[in-house]
Formats: sequence, C-alpha cells, structure tokens
Amino acid sequence: MLILKEEGRSEFKKPFGKLYSSIIDLKDNLENYKKQENNLIISIGDVTTINLQKAGIKTDMGIIDNRIERKEYEFKDKLVNYKVQFKAENPPGTITKNLWNTIKKGFHLIETSHNNILIVVNGEEDLAVIPCVIMAPHNSIILYGQPGKGVVFCEVDQVKSKAEKLLEKFEET
Repeated sequence: MLILKEEGRSEFKKPFGKLYSSIIDLKDNLENYKKQENNLIISIGDVTTINLQKAGIKTDMGIIDNRIERKEYEFKDKLVNYKVQFKAENPPGTITKNLWNTIKKGFHLIETSHNNILIVVNGEEDLAVIPCVIMAPHNSIILYGQPGKGVVFCEVDQVKSKAEKLLEKFEET
C-alpha cells in the first residue's frame, strides 16, 4: 500500500492538467477527441462521472466512491452506461495494490473486449489519477473534479512523467 506523506498533500491540490469550469465548456473537445481511434476517456469522481453521462459523453472507465465532498451519495441507478463493474478497496490518502490491480484489470478488459468499466471504490478514489495516468494507453485523457472549481482535463501523455515523480510523495507499507 502506498500512503501519501503529509508533506506531499499540497502537490495534489494543484490541477494535473487544464481546469475547465464545467463539462459543458469542454464537451466539443471531448466529442472530437472520442472520434479519434483508440483514445480512452477516463473519469474519476462521482460528480464528474455523472455529469459526463448527463452530457451524453461515454467514458471508457469511470471511478467513483459513492461520495460527494466526503458525504455518502448512491449513484447506483444513475450510472447506466457501464457494461462491467468492479469493486476496489482504497482508504483515504492511499493507493492500495487492490485499487492499482483493479484499474490494471479494467484497462486490460477495455483493450480485449471494448467494454466500458465502472470501478466503485470502498474508501476514496481521489488518488486514482496516479495509477490511471501511469497505466492508461497512449492518447488517453482523464477527467476529474477539482472541488469548487470545475473539472480537470488531463492528457496522460503530457503528465505521465509527473505522475511517476509524484509517487515519491508516497511511502510504501
């Protein structure tokens, strides 16, 4: 298990890509992006994932924890666009091997079956951006919420080395 060191937490408050005020502001970019072959769209966070679905944008992988700003919220009946669902354990402030392996399994299934995947995290999904960036295929994008500010559009090819460097902010247990 990787645990985020206290001194590394401030690094994760900065957007990991370009910040947009809403999904609507980047909808045209996403639709054009999705038309290109083999480009995956990954959403992290309950609000981002549900807002993408409401906007009619199909993601290849969604990662949620049934919480909005630390308060429980059940999206079970609202997230209907996912063919396969996995569960993962991941306490706050960590990246567990279980989460890492579940994301890896999800990418493998997308590649081999072209199904889209929903990962429901028991705990917290906030740090899932790191394993997603590191393992996502070339040309993938990740969208995640920046509380109170909007949604971050993250091109994995541009931030992969930054994500690998951010692993230094964790300690392994």
